Amino acid sequence: MKRPRCVLLPQTPFSRLLLIFYIISSSVPGSFSTETVTLGSIQIFKTHEFLARKPTIYFYCKGENKIILPDVKEKHFLYTFKGKESWQPLTELTENKCKRCGLYEMDRIKSDDVFDEWELCLDDFIDGKSIHFKEKEFNATFICEQCRAAAAVPVVDSGMTSSSKSGSANKKMNVVLVMVISALVSVIAAAGTVGAYKYWQKRKREQDQARFLKLFEDGDDIEDELGIRILYPDSGSHTKAT
Repeated sequence: MKRPRCVLLPQTPFSRLLLIFYIISSSVPGSFSTETVTLGSIQIFKTHEFLARKPTIYFYCKGENKIILPDVKEKHFLYTFKGKESWQPLTELTENKCKRCGLYEMDRIKSDDVFDEWELCLDDFIDGKSIHFKEKEFNATFICEQCRAAAAVPVVDSGMTSSSKSGSANKKMNVVLVMVISALVSVIAAAGTVGAYKYWQKRKREQDQARFLKLFEDGDDIEDELGIRILYPDSGSHTKAT
């Protein structure tokens, strides 16, 4: 009995191109790798469905299936998860593309209500965590264990942002300080000018009074020298000034 021979098919140009494409794509980091995103915790602050006693909350990324959160029912209650629940993970991300995702509440009458929609990217994760907060709506923490390496870039950017903010704040403080000092100097200069003017007026009045009194004294001296008689009304007689 003859053994079947293994026949090697000649490589076609298409197969060669496919092999080359696979090798190049595999050498580029993040070309086919995906990172899993799970829900770590969530707290909703309000519900939109008035008729239903227990809301149905779900997470959804465009083009994917809805991920219903079966345990999230109560407002102002913090739900925490281990990432191993039956409905986990929420989605998968690649390094070179973000996803349009959101948190929604099912509505029986009209279209589903939206808590918030945003772009979910790997760069959002710092130390494997990404916190998304929407005022008066919800606060959620997303976990991506493989995204820890991407945490360095946001930290540097946030540091640069904080330093620039502190620099602008210092500039504003310096401007305010200069304005306050200028205002104080202006007030002091105005007060000094008013005080000097009042002092000059007071000195002028004193000099005028002294000059007026001196004129009277000079008049008495002249009368004494000329021997002018002064008439005193009470005596009715003339006397000569001594």
